[in-house]
Amino acid sequence: MVEDFLFDKTKIPLLHKALGVYSQRQKVIAGNIANIATPGYKRHDVEFETHFNDALTLGGATPLAGVSTQPMHMAINGSDPNQLQGHVVEPAETEKLASGVNNVDIDREMSEIAQNQIRFKYASRLIAQTFTQMRRAISGGGSS
Repeated sequence: MVEDFLFDKTKIPLLHKALGVYSQRQKVIAGNIANIATPGYKRHDVEFETHFNDALTLGGATPLAGVSTQPMHMAINGSDPNQLQGHVVEPAETEKLASGVNNVDIDREMSEIAQNQIRFKYASRLIAQTFTQMRRAISGGGSS
């Protein structure tokens, strides 16, 4: 329909996914903080930015699909930006805090919360700007 044509040509679907992942990350960080005194707990993180940045570099366009005729050929951008998701992982860190309880560091988690909040605000502003540009285009470019 019209909304598929209109919105799929923008970065809105990618930014929508980013907002979902940032919300997921906030929950994971909150879980890390909640378990700061739990013996043996291993901190979790959400992987997303690397794949997201690659997709944004393509401008949200569907990547080229290449055909490999030789086993030594490199893949031509095989990831589909519409399939991006955040993945909860346990980082490979084996360090424990001086307390010896687990590897959750409150300073690191608070820093992660601040960074995540900035990312969320930035993505939401980009979505708002996209809608503003669309509204201006529809109304003929005048001020609204």
